[in-house]
Amino acid sequence: MPYMDGLQVDAKVHNALIYFNTGMERPLLKLQQVVMRSPDSPLEVAERELLAAYVSALNKCKYCRGVHTACAEAFGVKKGLVGELVDDLEKADIEERLKPIFRFARKLTLAQHEIGQDDVQAIYDAGWSERALYDAVCVCCTFNFMNRFTIGLGLSDIPAEFEREGQMLKQVGYGVANLLKLK
Repeated sequence: MPYMDGLQVDAKVHNALIYFNTGMERPLLKLQQVVMRSPDSPLEVAERELLAAYVSALNKCKYCRGVHTACAEAFGVKKGLVGELVDDLEKADIEERLKPIFRFARKLTLAQHEIGQDDVQAIYDAGWSERALYDAVCVCCTFNFMNRFTIGLGLSDIPAEFEREGQMLKQVGYGVANLLKLK
C-alpha cells in the first residue's frame, strides 16, 4: 500500500511518475529503455529482463520481481527460472556462460564491496565482452534503484496483474513518457 495519500491503493510505477511529474521521470524512463532494450547489447532482451527480475528478487522487491519475471517469460524465459536462480544459482537451468554474470549481479547487489577482478575475469572467461559486463552492471544498477523506488513509495504488488504488466513491457517497452504526458 502506498505511503502517500495522493497515490491510490493499487498504484504502480507509472502512477507515481504521473503524480509527482517533477521532470526526472522522462530521463528515468529513457534510461530504462536504453538499458533494457538497446539492440546493440550483447545480452538479449530476455536475459536483461531475467537479470532485472533476479536483482529484484535478491532485493525482495515483490513488485519488480513479479513484473520483470512475467516480462522475461513473455520473451521466452522458462517459467520458474527466477526462483531457481534465487534458490541455487549453480543448479539453475541457465546457460553456463550466463552464470558468471548472475554471480556478479548477486555480489554487486548484496556485497558490492567484495567485487574484484576475479569476478570480472570469470565473465570474460565465459566469452563475454566488456560491453556485456557494462550492460550487466547497468541493468543491475537500474534495478537496484527501481527496487528502492518501488519499495520506498510502498507501491502495490498485485500478483494477478504481473502477467499483464509483463506483456505490456514486452510490447511497449520503457519509453512511454509521451503516453504519460510527463514534463
